[in-house]
Amino acid sequence: MFVILHPELIQLCYKITETVSRPLRFGLLELQRLSAEQNEIVTIDPATDQHAPADGAQPAAGGSAASFLTDLEDRTPAGIAAAMSRRIRSGAIQPGTRLPTVREVARELRVSPATVNQAWRALAATGAIIARGRAGTFVGEPVATRISRPEGRYQRLHPPSDSAFRLDLSRGTPDARLLPDPSAALRALADAGTAGDLASNYLGDAVLPEFAAKLRADWPFRPETIAVLDGALDAVDRLLTAHVRLGDAVAVEDPCFPPFLDLLSRIGARPVPVRMDESGPLPADLAAAVTEYGVAALILQPRAQNPTGASLTARRVRDLAEILAPTGTLVIEDDHSTGIASAPLRSIGARLPGRTVHIRSYSKSHGADLRIAVAGGPARLLDPVVERRMLGPGWTSRLLQRLLLTMLDDQDAVRAVEHARAEYRRRSAELRRALARRGVQAPRADGINLWLPVAEENAAMISLAAAGIKVAPGGPFEVRDHPGSDHLRITVSPLGDHDFEWLATELAAATKALPTYRRIRRV
Repeated sequence: MFVILHPELIQLCYKITETVSRPLRFGLLELQRLSAEQNEIVTIDPATDQHAPADGAQPAAGGSAASFLTDLEDRTPAGIAAAMSRRIRSGAIQPGTRLPTVREVARELRVSPATVNQAWRALAATGAIIARGRAGTFVGEPVATRISRPEGRYQRLHPPSDSAFRLDLSRGTPDARLLPDPSAALRALADAGTAGDLASNYLGDAVLPEFAAKLRADWPFRPETIAVLDGALDAVDRLLTAHVRLGDAVAVEDPCFPPFLDLLSRIGARPVPVRMDESGPLPADLAAAVTEYGVAALILQPRAQNPTGASLTARRVRDLAEILAPTGTLVIEDDHSTGIASAPLRSIGARLPGRTVHIRSYSKSHGADLRIAVAGGPARLLDPVVERRMLGPGWTSRLLQRLLLTMLDDQDAVRAVEHARAEYRRRSAELRRALARRGVQAPRADGINLWLPVAEENAAMISLAAAGIKVAPGGPFEVRDHPGSDHLRITVSPLGDHDFEWLATELAAATKALPTYRRIRRV
């Protein structure tokens, strides 16, 4: 007796994915994958438990899973996916090669079909393999030959602009006029004879000892290792690359900073949304993520969260730490608003120092062109990052480290950062008060951003564009496919005293704007 299960639906989905946008394409590929998982996309002979290729299609040369996964030691889903990915990238398995069935691979490797399914699912999510219904599963195009298009969330958030807007509140960057002047620090370095210290010491300390000492004295927990990197995103990227494998689940805040989601997509990891409130990630959502997905890592912003402006409370840190304590989850904290955030710093590392890497960025407080962020945490987590970096850039300029260290000790620079912090807090409060007078309640937020609820995102952006105002759409920040409500991110750093009243009037109108067409929100 043979059973054939609905190949037509799968083939139709595949054809549709060739012509639609990438997000929908991924959704349809996931539908394909789910259907394949349920139906096996093969004919089954119960008498022999053998899977015959449909329509007479032949498997790849060798026919055995062993020819694909030789010398495989790690037979977990992640290990299988990583091994297959390496074979595809190396060219050992050519594009278009038909893969053995899930059960054939499982039988050869002596693992369960569910284990192989998980690996195949992760590979399909990256485009490495493609399920083509009853025809089978095939190796996709190599990554290097795929057409590159600016489809990432970060590109959607910051598309090319003709700068025709009267007021741009979309950037999420600090007011350059509030940054401390580095001139005094540069003069101090020149007077001390260290500004020209460009000796070719390739094997010297990657971190200036005096800089490391200052950082350790002010760290939220005692870090075994201090590493200086080229900005917070560089630090997050290197940590994910070192410790998160293809197919791993990673818990992220929802809404989330879009580049985090782009980085996870690049390495083939799966983001698991954890909703937010004014105190940070919701414990119930994190507990569900840990239980259901066994998340390998958690990425969070402990204060002035981008885009909501939320900051962790002491109680929330305790609740999250209790959930994570029995697990091996890596915690990556991005304190991107060091210096300009008003909320006190609270770190999960204070309770779980053995698995937390805390990242401190000075871009918003002292200037993005310094390109300096500091990561502190366990040696076992940071040493692989430092060692791998020595094969590339090696270290972050010690001259820039010395410049930042001098600015951290310079009283004029300290006062400038304190003034910026107070000014951002004032601008945010002034705008929220102006909105409240017009019947719009904006959540209280720390840092330079407000997360403004609106009736409909596109209609609100069009309304504001007509008034000459550019804002950031909420969509790229949302992790779930169908968030419960629409939002805009408003950056308050460019605002002057003359802006609050007229801007609040336009924002209030935008929050109520509705599309001229009928919108169907799919659940």
